[in-house]
Amino acid sequence: MLTIERALVDKIVAHARADHPDEACGIIAGPIGSDRPTRYVAMTNAERSPTFYRFDSLEQLKVWREMDDRDEEPVVIYHSHTATEAYPSRTDISYASEPNAHYVLVSTRDPEKAEFRSFRIVDGEVTEEEVTVVDSH
Repeated sequence: MLTIERALVDKIVAHARADHPDEACGIIAGPIGSDRPTRYVAMTNAERSPTFYRFDSLEQLKVWREMDDRDEEPVVIYHSHTATEAYPSRTDISYASEPNAHYVLVSTRDPEKAEFRSFRIVDGEVTEEEVTVVDSH
């Protein structure tokens, strides 16, 4: 189960809407082993594509080094789907390399309502998980 603060959900959804019609992407870091997403990091979709995302490799290196320095790990890895449901594509599954991360997908296909879902992806197996949104402190 993913437990996440409303403010972080709002930031992810706002980023997804801002980058629409291209896919948005980023992470939320948290203390290693805590399973607590705390530090929001919007990232650049190097593909600038409505159907595909890829972290910019230099930016990713910088962000991952920053997490190492702060004893953090990527608790949430998120991206948006602009025209399809919030479910991992075959490409998303093949790129999922963080077995402890929650893979959050937001669909911006409906301008009125963002679809926000979370998955675990381990060894190509996708498992949807419950999302509990808590009020920010």
